[in-house]
This record gives sequence, C-alpha cells and structure tokens, in this order.
Amino acid sequence: MKLYNLKDHSQQVSFAQAVQQGLGRGQGLFFPQNLPKFSLNEIDTLLELDFVSRSAKILSSYIGEEIGDDDMHRLVKNAFQFPAPVKSVEEDVGSLELYHGPTLAFKDFGGRFMAQALVQVAADKKITILTATSGDTGAAVAHAFYHLPNIRVVILYPEGKISPLQEKLFCTLGDNIHTIAIQSDFDACQALVKKAFDDEELKTAIGLNSANSINISRLLAQVCYYFEAFAQLTPAQREQLVISVPSGNFGDLTAGLLAKTMGLPIKRFIAATNANDTVPRYLETGKWEPHATVATLSNAMDVSQPNNWPRIEEIYKREGWVLTSLGHAAISDEICKQTVRELDQKDYLSEPHGAIAYRALRDQLQKGEYGLFLGTAHPAKFKEVVEEILGKSITLPKALSERANMTLLSHYMPDDFTKLRDFLIKLDW
Repeated sequence: MKLYNLKDHSQQVSFAQAVQQGLGRGQGLFFPQNLPKFSLNEIDTLLELDFVSRSAKILSSYIGEEIGDDDMHRLVKNAFQFPAPVKSVEEDVGSLELYHGPTLAFKDFGGRFMAQALVQVAADKKITILTATSGDTGAAVAHAFYHLPNIRVVILYPEGKISPLQEKLFCTLGDNIHTIAIQSDFDACQALVKKAFDDEELKTAIGLNSANSINISRLLAQVCYYFEAFAQLTPAQREQLVISVPSGNFGDLTAGLLAKTMGLPIKRFIAATNANDTVPRYLETGKWEPHATVATLSNAMDVSQPNNWPRIEEIYKREGWVLTSLGHAAISDEICKQTVRELDQKDYLSEPHGAIAYRALRDQLQKGEYGLFLGTAHPAKFKEVVEEILGKSITLPKALSERANMTLLSHYMPDDFTKLRDFLIKLDW
C-alpha cells in the first residue's frame, strides 16, 4: 500500500511506515494513493460474509501484500471481538450501535485494529504512542495497547472537560498507560501533540507515534462497520440509504465516505455537529473560520479545527463529488436535550452524540429514504448528563461499574509544550 502526504505529495510511504509515523512532514495526513473499487456483484459477495471475514478482505484491498491474508484475518479477529448491531428506532430510521466493545465506544474498532497492526509491523522497536482525546479515544487507545510489549501510551485530555466515567475508563489503568490532564481545551491538547511530532529530535528519541483518528490504520478499520451496517439492512432499506454521523474530528465521516468510494451504495451523508460548527458554516459560506471551542453536552465533538477535514476534501476532489452536497447540521444543547427525551419516548435510550446525529437525520430525511444514525457511545458513559435530562437513573454496565470507584492515576499539567517534552523524555519504559 502506498500513501502520500496531503501537505507534501512528494512524501510517499508504505502502510507500515504510515502506521508507525502517524503524521507526515509538516503535520500532513497520509492518504491512500489508490482507492480500491468493488463492483456491485463483488459487494453482494462481501455482504454475505461474516463481519471478521468481510472486514479482512476490505482491509486487504487497501493494504495489499504488506500483511498477508492469514495474518490480516488474525489481526481483525483479535480486534473485532464484539458486534456492531443495527437497532430499529422508527420504521424509516435505525441506529448503528458501535458501543459494544470493551470501552463502550466506536473507537474500540479503530484503536484495537491499530494496536494489532502496529505490533505486526513494528517488530521489536520501542514506540511511544502520544495522542489527544476529547473523551472516547483515550479509553479505546488505552485498552487496545494495555500491556502490549515495547509500547507505552501517553494520553492528553482537557482537565474537567470529559465525563467522569470516561476519565475513569482510561485514567485508572497504569502500567504502560500514562494520562495527563491538560489545563485547557481539546484543541490545545491536539496542538501539543502536533508540536511533539514537529520536534524531530523528540520523535527519534522516544519513537513517537499517534493513535488519533489521524492514524491511517484506525481510519481504515472504521470503514468496515459501514459495510457491516449495510449487510444488516433489507433490500428496500439499502435502496436509498442516508447516514448521519456525529462529527467532531471527522474521522468517522471520512471512513464512511471511503466506504462509498469503494462502491457501497450509500445515497448521502449528513455531518452532524454541535455548537462547534466550523464545517457546517464552511459548507454554507465557503469560508473556513474556526471559532474558539465551546464546551457542550456532546463533549467528544467539542472540536473547532477537525483534523480529518483535509482527507474529506481530498475524497471529494478525487471522486469528482460536489462538496456542498454533503448534508450538515449544527444542533444546540437545548435541541439535543429535547431529542434525548424524544428518543426515550420511542423506547430508545441515547446520549448527546447519538441524539445530535438522530436530530439531523430526522430533520433532513426525505420520503422514501431510510436513515441510519451512528450511536457512538453507550449512554451510561454520560450517566450524569443523561440522568439529568431524563430524570431517571441509568444502570452502569460492568465495564464502567468496575472502574467507577478506582483512583485516578493522571498527571496534571498546564498548556506548556516544554513541560510536556520534559515529561516524555524522562518517562521510564
């Protein structure tokens, strides 16, 4: 597999290099040189396979001979050990539930495949994973890499701006997992990660890598569950399928668009955001004008400068699609609350991120279309918020209840790259 740097097309790397480097020169994202295409007959054949077997074929179509078929099947089987069911919400709307993994969020798929792929291609090299999280990424990455040999993980997150249960999931592990609460917002955490990757001396000294959705292995893994969703639909539902994606860093939407480039017949997508509405405003005005990030109920989407947007623009450019055809919406906290209540009245328990995707979908779905919205996190991960909205208690699943009373092991740090650099250099293996 060959990939090129979106900021410097002269830099071309293999899949193994891209997985280990994370970012290219000038903080450029890697993007596949060749986008595999399936005919409708080939897609029909794929849809008849089980989730793991189908996903292995999808990933092999990108990665090629760098990972053999048997190894790929093993990696996917180790990574995807949980389902991605479509649950009916209304006659013309379903939810793709992506939160049945160990950390109860969609990022388990990408995080676990990346961990398997990195161990496969890195051999015995020592690697430091440095990543920023606005919530779910941290837990997924931490659990995916926990106890893996020759890999240590450092996760930055905005202090006081993720839910307490999200924090408990990944800040109580210890061992090779190190967590730092940064006294700022998610964009500041992301900027610190980018500065670290621009520091060539630091990168070499600690074997720096990133596990954010900027890493191509995570992104490709997420393509697979769009096919899994499609496989569960009836022929009539597949006919005019619209998918609404709760969007923060825009990795999930990028993966869906890649599934469409492969030939999966998705009619259209909706990018559903909260008040951090840089992309909806851009699609309306043509002007890229990020505002300061604001805190919302859907905190994992509190991103005003989404990392993956250049990949989306590249897909539209290469496929000859019109960017303004991308559906979009920005949903306020008040509407989000109303929607959580509305879904509860339909006997479907959701949380703010899924509710935002549902609201945008319900508002834009046309007669004759079938809509899917992505449920990206278990409602119990936002227990306090959901209980306050609905006025009733939520039972914690085991993955959360067993960590709820554990002691946080986090370090605390200002938004200061010099202090972060010193921490990374001095960190023991």
